[in-house]
Amino acid sequence: MTNPTVNQINEQFETFFGGPARAFAELTISHVESLVNTQVEASKVYTELSLQQLRKALEIKEPQDVQGYIKGQQDVAKELTERFKGDAEKVVALNRKFAEEAQKLTQQNVQAASKAADSAK
Repeated sequence: MTNPTVNQINEQFETFFGGPARAFAELTISHVESLVNTQVEASKVYTELSLQQLRKALEIKEPQDVQGYIKGQQDVAKELTERFKGDAEKVVALNRKFAEEAQKLTQQNVQAASKAADSAK
């Protein structure tokens, strides 16, 4: 094979496989990083709320303290429900964004491959 042929093969490989694979890998890594950061943030909040409730349980010394603790539990349950909903919405939005960007990337790669195929004729 001559050097121009090798260069052409390398260009075609980069156009059809290397570039698109790298772009998709970057998109996937970015998406996974966003998901992990969301999960870590949520875990911190849930852990802190749990620890606060455990500390409050240790403060119960008299029967009337139980009522305050139970009231606090209801407030925490409400807060957790709202937090779960918000976190689920974040994950859905991240997944939707990933799907849209993956679709755009696929369309760009199909167009580039089509142009390269046309120019090779």
